[in-house]
Amino acid sequence: MAVQKKLLRALAGEKQDVPPIWMMRQAGRYLPEYRATRAEAGDFLSLCYNSDLAAEVTLQPIRRYGFDAAILFADILLVPQALGADLWFVTGEGPRLSTITTEADFAKLGPASDIHDTLNPIYETVRILSSELPSETTLIGFAGAPWTVATYMIAGRGTPDQGPAHRLREENTALFEALLARITEATIDYLSKQIEAGAEVVKIFDSWAGSLKGEAFQKYALEPCRQITAALKERHPGIPVIGFPREAGEKYVGFAKATGVDCVALDNSVDPVWAAANVQVDGCVQGNLASRHMVTGGQELVDETRRIVEAFRNGPHIFNLGHGITPDANPDNVQLMIDTVRNG
Repeated sequence: MAVQKKLLRALAGEKQDVPPIWMMRQAGRYLPEYRATRAEAGDFLSLCYNSDLAAEVTLQPIRRYGFDAAILFADILLVPQALGADLWFVTGEGPRLSTITTEADFAKLGPASDIHDTLNPIYETVRILSSELPSETTLIGFAGAPWTVATYMIAGRGTPDQGPAHRLREENTALFEALLARITEATIDYLSKQIEAGAEVVKIFDSWAGSLKGEAFQKYALEPCRQITAALKERHPGIPVIGFPREAGEKYVGFAKATGVDCVALDNSVDPVWAAANVQVDGCVQGNLASRHMVTGGQELVDETRRIVEAFRNGPHIFNLGHGITPDANPDNVQLMIDTVRNG
């Protein structure tokens, strides 16, 4: 049967007059209905693990805006928690984890095969969404890339420069690589279960890929993405994969060919005209409007949206932001962006 959904058509390499559109973090704090549901859940992690409420917040932006895709509501740090790390969230500051800095810390982690008891509610969310989404809306599953997840597990929190992870990588390479391998194995199993539950596409978020330089980028950003993509495509032939090595810069070039991903998501630090000439030549690209436009709106939002659509119009393109929408965004600006993409 021919692929009908706009997002899947783009991932299959089809150029479309109007690109499909969705937004990273489209289910989030900028929406009053999300804030109400999160309050009902009690806290962020409770919302992630409440399948009915997680499905509800995933559906909210689809009802409001009619995006071409819904992305599962979850968090990249659920995998470390499922492996045995302690995870909690500090209001206004973000996630905290027990740290992995020694062999003894690593030894406390469970095997990748043991993650599913913890993560079963996430798979149930996918099943609910698979049955409740509109027929034209693509369901995206996701996970954090091993390097990015490792940076949080090593530091115990987000850091400006991923310094603790870089230090461990240099000072105890064997431990660092063992941790990365464990995360990689768990990520393959986690995404595979999402696909079995109904995810039609999966995305690998490597939010801190840009801090890996030279050979380290090849070994710890590109290679794990290649391994995950190859394993998923072996288990689930035809499943599309989106890779997002954020702030990769020149290393976006050739990333799709080197990893096997079907689409490369671009952050807004790269110019769309450059990206069309150097990245889109290998297939579908996703992006890359700056998130600030969802706050400021106005003619600048319209002009930049049009510029991006025009830059990528000669090949397969999924319109998106260059990073997640921020909590201070104006929901009206999201509608303006959508109208601009769809109506010119």
